[in-house]
Amino acid sequence: MSVGLLRFAIAAFAFVLAVAPAQADPVKIRLGLVPAPTSLVPSIFAAASGAKHAGKSYQLEIVAFQGSPVQITALQANEIDIASLGFSTLSVAIENAGMKDIRVIADAVQLGVPGHSGSAYMVLRDGPVKTVGDIKGRVVATNAIGGALDMVAKAMFQKRGLIDKRDYTVVEIGFPNMKSVLLERKADFIVVIEPFVEDAELQAKARSLFTPNDAMGVIALTFWTARQDFLQKNRAAMVDLLEDYVRALHWCWDPANRDEAVRIAAAAVKQPPERLASYIYTAKDNYQDLDGMPNLDAIQSNIHTQRELGLLKTDIEIRPYSDISLVKEAAARLK
Repeated sequence: MSVGLLRFAIAAFAFVLAVAPAQADPVKIRLGLVPAPTSLVPSIFAAASGAKHAGKSYQLEIVAFQGSPVQITALQANEIDIASLGFSTLSVAIENAGMKDIRVIADAVQLGVPGHSGSAYMVLRDGPVKTVGDIKGRVVATNAIGGALDMVAKAMFQKRGLIDKRDYTVVEIGFPNMKSVLLERKADFIVVIEPFVEDAELQAKARSLFTPNDAMGVIALTFWTARQDFLQKNRAAMVDLLEDYVRALHWCWDPANRDEAVRIAAAAVKQPPERLASYIYTAKDNYQDLDGMPNLDAIQSNIHTQRELGLLKTDIEIRPYSDISLVKEAAARLK
């Protein structure tokens, strides 16, 4: 099994956080992540910010996935306790999987926020695709079919009258292989994230066809979700975890800590620090709310767009499927 950056399946990677001698029965919390550098903020609690509650009230285990769709199954099967979902997979969990007890609890990554970048939808500069309409009859590469990045692209295509399977073919490709797939003309369109966007050869030979904001405005790419019963049984431990998470977010994004934050993130994803240094925790990176507050308005807007495009049967009202009281309590402790 490949363990290159972002090419993970369930249980391919596990990070257990316990920086202090464990006290009586800390709650084990299994967190699903797609291990892009920014999303790995939890993995640097111990080294960077001092996880005040780790090993005391909770013990954190990070389980890595290539995308968010498979995390729905893992959450249903009680293989993880927190799933990092996007707007597209949350709607699937509610509408198709019948998970009426799922709750949005914290922010992870947002796209399309003014002043931030972090992802790109790209085609060859000298290739056949000049406009979105030229995707017809072409091969589109995505990291995870049904994931948020995939859904953003499909929303843009559908606005131009292009329907998946009827007008174009979608293939799943890991982020590290996107460049080669495009340059070798095995696909006509790719989605790339940092640090792959920074690749000099890719920048020279490819260009952005559109941005996430062009497609759907501000996009709730990933956020933490958990089931209501787990939250009720383990509220105190969850608030402690979220307090440590918010503290780590502030530490990572503080320019005074940037060199150390880059070094730790690079070690976590096994990349040279200089590869991450050009973008991570800057305006070139994805946006993160430093108090961990999920953007419920963006989630609602994204889901509404899905419904308008016929990608959902119903227009789901998101607020009944959220519980922001835990992260509010956690962030308030740090004020």
